[in-house]
Amino acid sequence: MSASRFKVKALAWAPYIEPVDVATATQEQLAAMQVTPSNTKVSPYVRTLAHDPESYVARTKLFNAIMYAKGGLDRAERELGALVASAVNRCVYCASVHARRYVELSDRSDVVEEIYMRGLDGPFEPKIQAIVDFCRTLSETPSHVGQDQVQALRDHGLSKAEIVDLIHSAAIFGWANRLMHTLGHSTPVDGR
Repeated sequence: MSASRFKVKALAWAPYIEPVDVATATQEQLAAMQVTPSNTKVSPYVRTLAHDPESYVARTKLFNAIMYAKGGLDRAERELGALVASAVNRCVYCASVHARRYVELSDRSDVVEEIYMRGLDGPFEPKIQAIVDFCRTLSETPSHVGQDQVQALRDHGLSKAEIVDLIHSAAIFGWANRLMHTLGHSTPVDGR
C-alpha cells in the first residue's frame, strides 16, 4: 500500500448565480434537495441545481446509480475514473473531491500524488495505468478509445460490466465538470 502522506486540500465552490434559499424554496425544490426541517444545511451547488428541480432529481438518481451501485466495478476505481475525467476537464473542485474519496477507499495516496505532481502521463503500475489511459482518452476524445485500451482493462481483470461502470463514472464527470465550470468557480476553503 501507499507510504505517501500526500494530502489533497478541500476546496469550496461558489456559484455565479444566487442559489435557492432553503427558507423560501418551493415544495418541489425542497423535495429535490431532500431538505427536512432538521436538515437545512445544503451545499451551494445543490441549491444552485435546485433552480430546476426536475433536472436535479434526474441527475441525482443517475449519479447515485453510477457511483454508488452495489456490485460491479470497485468504488475506488469508480472514483479514480471520476478523478481522471475531472483532471482532463480541469475541474479542480471535482478532482479534489474524487482524489480524497479515492485515497479514502483505496489507501493509495501515491496514485493521487503522481497525478497531482506529474499529471496523467505517468508512471503508474499497469492496472492503474490502464484505467488512467482509458478514462483520459474517453474524456478527451471518446471516439479515440481503442480496442487495445479495452483489452488492457480486460487483461487486468475488469469484466465487460466493470468496464461499462468505468465508462459511466468518467462520462458523468464529463457532464458534472461542465456544470461546475459554467455555474460557478472553485476557491480554497479558507477563501485565499
